Amino acid sequence: MDRIVRKAIAQLPPGFPKDDIPKARLKLTQEMKKVVRRASAKGGMTLYLPTEPLHGVTLPVSIVASEPIEIPRVRPDSGPEAVLAALASLTSGAETRELDGVAALRSERDVPADKTKGVDVAHRRVEYFVPVPNSAPDRYLSFSFSALIAPGSDPVFYDILVELFDAVMGTFRWSYA
Repeated sequence: MDRIVRKAIAQLPPGFPKDDIPKARLKLTQEMKKVVRRASAKGGMTLYLPTEPLHGVTLPVSIVASEPIEIPRVRPDSGPEAVLAALASLTSGAETRELDGVAALRSERDVPADKTKGVDVAHRRVEYFVPVPNSAPDRYLSFSFSALIAPGSDPVFYDILVELFDAVMGTFRWSYA
């Protein structure tokens, strides 16, 4: 984290006031720690944050891969598909997708800023919920993508970021080591 903050501070524009650099460093460190704490509190085992600009823009996104969780079967003789169907019936905007030959549940929604709920900034959230093949008891991974929504920004930009995340998830492969 320190290396990322140092690199970000080194990329501040030439006219950035030198007296504001310590405040910028502290703010960036605090924000990164907050993101890490939130991801960890939700079972996150891996957090991806773009830190390098792409064509001069640092993408305002994060991806969290969560630890596998156990979910009991809907019925003793059912499988993960029944769990996904039950979740889909409770989740607006949910649809079934296939990731590396395994049925997965995908949902997408815009989350408005609401400081009372701990949501500081509006964001677009896409989540994939994927059963781990042949796990006993049944275990599931979740992948959560968030893109911060700047006030007055073009929604097409966020649609493209979601397409990028969907493309990344489309490359998902199970590794049986």
